[in-house]
Amino acid sequence: MSVRHILLGLLASRSSHGYELKRRHDQCFPQARPLAYGQVYTTLQRLVRDGLAEVDGTASDGGPERTAYRATDEGRRELARWASEIAPPSPSVTNEIFAKVVASILTGGDAEAYLRSQRAAHSDRKGELTELKTAPGADLTTMLSADYVLNHLDADLRWMTTTAARLTTLTTEIRTT
Repeated sequence: MSVRHILLGLLASRSSHGYELKRRHDQCFPQARPLAYGQVYTTLQRLVRDGLAEVDGTASDGGPERTAYRATDEGRRELARWASEIAPPSPSVTNEIFAKVVASILTGGDAEAYLRSQRAAHSDRKGELTELKTAPGADLTTMLSADYVLNHLDADLRWMTTTAARLTTLTTEIRTT
């Protein structure tokens, strides 16, 4: 996920200061890794440096002075370009679960037990997300992000089931190479 473009998108919708950008990010992307304030401010500095955002003023409103930023026309064009790019499907497997199964096989570990435990963790997470998205007052952003993660968890669970069924053959192949 491009933090640069996400923050640019938030700035394109309205002028904001760093603290507000972090809050809006966490609200709009509830299942994403939360941003650190330092990352927000560093990204803002780079956006300004690159001409994609500009200072829109400062205000204190009785508290600390805060600098507001807004997207420039060039920033809006960059955002539109990025948003229209098709995200390529992953060309390779970089999944940690896959790597742990292979490492377990290579070292004589119990890959089957690992897969059972991992499936249980995935099932628990699915329950948490289902509860979150069906809670009274859940907003659409929460529901959509939960659905996205749920679909990925389902794909992982299908892969784990298939892999568990193939462990004997997989172990033989990996150990003889």
